[in-house]
Amino acid sequence: MGGQYRITGDKYPRMRPPRRRGRLVLLATASVTVLGVLGWGTLQLIEVFTGGDKASATGARAGCATKASPSPSAPKALPPARTITVNVLNATTRSGLAKKTADELKKRGFKIGEVGNAPKQYDKKVKGTGLLLGPASALNSSLPVLGTQLSAAERRTEAARKGPALDLIIGNGFKGLAGQADADRALAALTAPQPTPAASKKYC
Repeated sequence: MGGQYRITGDKYPRMRPPRRRGRLVLLATASVTVLGVLGWGTLQLIEVFTGGDKASATGARAGCATKASPSPSAPKALPPARTITVNVLNATTRSGLAKKTADELKKRGFKIGEVGNAPKQYDKKVKGTGLLLGPASALNSSLPVLGTQLSAAERRTEAARKGPALDLIIGNGFKGLAGQADADRALAALTAPQPTPAASKKYC
């Protein structure tokens, strides 16, 4: 070759292919994109699992059981035995039952009224252990108190009855009053506080 460009000596310039910078840039961009997608996906998975825990907790709270805790009410007020007058009447053919029963009731604190045979409408017509009669006002007061002494006796009220006194009419099935201990337990149960529903509470 002549002119300005002349080759001298035994060395020749090396001819290198042009660098492919475009491909390198593309690969770098793709790598960054892939890493970004992976990172975003990881964050989404973490949020999903975290959100699931919160949802479960929320669901558990929403499904909490609601219960009403019972609270004791005030003891029921009943008249004491000493204020209750009892007429003891015998409707059986066995003599002496009225007096014997009246004496036992007196020992237990009751006031004794009339003692004798039952009126004609009840005489020999009471098949059970006994019949307790009283005014309507005695239904939830003095009648239950007397009933603790003869638990199997039938209880009735009479609207036209005058006065607060009660009748204990002894029936054919009568074998005696309830034992003192049993009667005391029955009376204690009557006067014990009864549970009443209180404010509702949630239990999770």
